[in-house]
Amino acid sequence: MGCRDVHAATVLAFLSGTASVAGLLAAVLLPNWRQMRLYTFNKNERNVTVYTGLWIKCARFDGSRDCVIYDPQWYTAVDQLDLRVLQFALPLSMLTAVSALFLCLIGMCNTAFVSTVPNVKLAKCLVNSAGCHLVAGLLFLLACAICLTPSIWVIFYNNYLNRKYEPVFSFDISVFIAIASAGGLFFTSVLLFLWYCACKSLPSPFWQPLYSHAPSMHSYASQPYSARSRLSAIEIDIPVVTHAS
Repeated sequence: MGCRDVHAATVLAFLSGTASVAGLLAAVLLPNWRQMRLYTFNKNERNVTVYTGLWIKCARFDGSRDCVIYDPQWYTAVDQLDLRVLQFALPLSMLTAVSALFLCLIGMCNTAFVSTVPNVKLAKCLVNSAGCHLVAGLLFLLACAICLTPSIWVIFYNNYLNRKYEPVFSFDISVFIAIASAGGLFFTSVLLFLWYCACKSLPSPFWQPLYSHAPSMHSYASQPYSARSRLSAIEIDIPVVTHAS
């Protein structure tokens, strides 16, 4: 595996990162972070389930899909600490992951479309695809940490609410989507790190292009004096004399 070609590892990492960002977006928008189930002992009434999201809250009767109570201003009055933290953590994680995707795409485009022998005058301004993928892997890992920590905290905070009030709280599908998306971000970063480990033995610096100078500049370099000194005196500047018959 080399750095000068677009490999399946980088393409798979880009697709995995895109799917993870899509999962984060779904987790952010779905109103299914926590359920609060309210029971009634009146036979003429139905139980109510309150679905709590990061931005909206919806209350439904059992067997109904319509919201009896719909609160689109819930995001301004969130009274649960874990959901308030997620309101800031998940968009930040998405922004970090999107930046990593953009950087990964720059690295792949640089590998696919840039000439292997760049202009000497522009060599110091070019971007090394290996460096792009390494920084993208670090950003994916950071996005994973930002997303995973508060998502797991929801589970423990849900148990805290059940102990403090009544056992009517349960975490919903958005928690699993966010954790799975964090796992996808971690898998993406591992793929990029593995790809970079196959390229780090190259002599180019961290952020410089793979060819910092054109190969023609090195083709005619003279041998060092120590190498020439090992030649015998007979082999140095001995003219060849031919005699005509």
